[in-house]
Amino acid sequence: MLSPDKPASASTAVPSPETDDPSRQLLRDQNRQAEQELAAVQVANLDKLTLLPNPHGFAVLAGDALQVCKDLHRPATLLLFELDDLHRISRAYGQDEGEAALKTFADGLRIAFRDGDVVGHLEYQRFVVLLTGSERVEKLAIIARLQNILDERTSASQRAYDISFSIGQIEFDPEQPVDVDGLLAQL
Repeated sequence: MLSPDKPASASTAVPSPETDDPSRQLLRDQNRQAEQELAAVQVANLDKLTLLPNPHGFAVLAGDALQVCKDLHRPATLLLFELDDLHRISRAYGQDEGEAALKTFADGLRIAFRDGDVVGHLEYQRFVVLLTGSERVEKLAIIARLQNILDERTSASQRAYDISFSIGQIEFDPEQPVDVDGLLAQL
């Protein structure tokens, strides 16, 4: 029995995780390595500027989503967005402002679409969204929602330009499956 005025003996002390057996340290080291590898994969699949999946990251995520749609016999819609005036914005206001427009557009896409949709940045002014479980989406409603978000953000940041975009759409038919590259080639 321990008394308040006597320190605990070494035999009754609880071992600290740091002085545990070597196998616990090995497990901690392996966990750190796995976290580092996961972070490296994540960085390799993200566009550094927009923090959206890059073309490779999008292809992997969208490919998995299309496979689920195929397995469940669910439709999907692929939307391709192209910023209309990005070159003009960059020339008129500078490269930093062109990058700000890209970031604003990427943020608008994140907000405008559902968590389960796959959003990606393909190249400089081209973005893509895969909406799973939906068919014949109303482009006009999407354009209006996204444009409202962009207008609010542009106004809040007091930019001297508007961000405009064009949109293409292709439907995925689970009965006639095609991969992500095949869908993109049809746009």
